[in-house]
Amino acid sequence: MSGIWQGPLEKIDDYRWRIPKNYKKGMRVDGIIYADEKLLKDIRHDKALEQVANVAFLPGIVKASLGMPDIHWGYGFPIGGVAATDIEKEGVVSPGGVGFDINCGVRMMRTNLTEKDVRPRLKDLVAGLFNTVPAGVGSEGDIRVTSKDEKDILLRGAGWAVKKGFGIEDDLDMTEERGAIEGADPDSVSERAYTRGKSQSGTLGSGNHFLEVQVVDQLYDADLVDAFGLELGQVVVMMHSGSRGLGYQVCDDSIKTMLKCLTKYNINVDDRQLASAPVNSPEGKEYLGGMRAAANYAWNNRQCLMHLTRLAFEKVFGSSWEKLGMFLIYDVAHNIAKIEKHIVNGKERLLCVHRKGATRAFGPGHAALPDKYKKTGQPVIIPGDMGRNSYLLVGTQKAMEETFGTTCHGAGRLKSRHEAKRSVEYHQLLKELEAKGIVVMASGHGTIVEEAPSAYKDVNEVVDVVHNAGLAKRVARMRPIGVVKG
Repeated sequence: MSGIWQGPLEKIDDYRWRIPKNYKKGMRVDGIIYADEKLLKDIRHDKALEQVANVAFLPGIVKASLGMPDIHWGYGFPIGGVAATDIEKEGVVSPGGVGFDINCGVRMMRTNLTEKDVRPRLKDLVAGLFNTVPAGVGSEGDIRVTSKDEKDILLRGAGWAVKKGFGIEDDLDMTEERGAIEGADPDSVSERAYTRGKSQSGTLGSGNHFLEVQVVDQLYDADLVDAFGLELGQVVVMMHSGSRGLGYQVCDDSIKTMLKCLTKYNINVDDRQLASAPVNSPEGKEYLGGMRAAANYAWNNRQCLMHLTRLAFEKVFGSSWEKLGMFLIYDVAHNIAKIEKHIVNGKERLLCVHRKGATRAFGPGHAALPDKYKKTGQPVIIPGDMGRNSYLLVGTQKAMEETFGTTCHGAGRLKSRHEAKRSVEYHQLLKELEAKGIVVMASGHGTIVEEAPSAYKDVNEVVDVVHNAGLAKRVARMRPIGVVKG
């Protein structure tokens, strides 16, 4: 953390603020932050706004360097940062614009169960999930893969798991990119990354990764609710995980290469953590190939996690997952760079869109969406902390026009993990969660304290901003009743 932001911040309207490009010599575009007055007070207290300004230095950047309302300090880009570069105009790709946990993302499943069905067996269910789904730092799963399998996973993503019987074809239809982005290059992935990923398929990981049993407690738009088949009191399941050690290593390896590119391609940035290379350069292509491979690993990981979750429910409720109605609503990526076409100054341009702690939010009718969601817009899943709420929203045309079809990805941290450990008492926190009817299991006390609700912004306030700004439209709100943490 650093002191309060002292730089310029001009109010555009109730939900948008501008850092003018004349703030720093070298900024190519303005910074635009989506927030209200209340959230802005917290945003001003770390280095995230300075990072928004620094991202504006990237060659080829178009429109603006963007910050979502869950924005906070990250590596290179802020978490909650979005930037698009024009590939035909020296546009670069930066690993700092994706992050270390490549394709960290969220998956949401519906069920036919209600809170009344689950509440009597909730403790057994949480224990069953905890014992079935490996969680924690360095956790290893029962889904073992050979070297050939691992290369196949990096190419086929979630399709590998479905082929192995860990899901159905419909799961792929309800996953961003159908669970495998094209252009993955397993040969761009180091042996060290392969080694780290070999035993981690179907594992939750640690930190803010979670598996939650939730209850729908508020519905917003009748037509949208009908399209998703949701009802008040209905139980849903949400899971948040990424590419584990493999993705971390891919990022770590690429940063070393990209630092050399700053000199090689005469790229001037104000922060070396924004090391980058032209998208069409050998280094840029190699990074994108490795990043896509790691993204596919993450989609496969969440597919395996969903399979294990279905098994745990089957055991507790004595019925098949199909009869329990455990079908995937959608799976979204949060940390990724994608090559997409967008309208810039009235012309369609081919862009490299970096979403770092941000969710794709394509509007109705977009070709990338499954037929089921062509009318509604893309499902957008925004998890909160384990003591408050999570949301299902849909993308909008306004997001396409303003943010390259992007919105926030969660609540956003208020306190560092160290601060949370220092200020939160473990047993008191468990009592508070228990009083709300929330059962929690984790592999260690430290994780629960680090992920305390007080360590996060209020997701309700964050979602209010993106809804009112028109970047996404609320469909349903959920509250947690069972939580598994790494």
